[in-house]
Amino acid sequence: MQRVIMYRGFEIHVELTPAAQDTFHVSFQIKGGTNLEVLGVRGDRIPLRNGPFTERWAYLVAEIAGQAAIDVLLGPVD
Repeated sequence: MQRVIMYRGFEIHVELTPAAQDTFHVSFQIKGGTNLEVLGVRGDRIPLRNGPFTERWAYLVAEIAGQAAIDVLLGPVD
């Protein structure tokens, strides 16, 4: 299952893979912008720890992690 979330000119690509019934492992990848080589291993997918999660939590945790990574790159919103 995949979802794309737009944030500050970037795309956060979230991917869920089934772990057990109604739970998922989650990873995300950030695309767009210019300095993405500093995120992950050359911008590869970043798996999130402490899972598996329910579908709703998986998307929420990945969105927040992706937004935090972008905020680190760009700095605070003015």
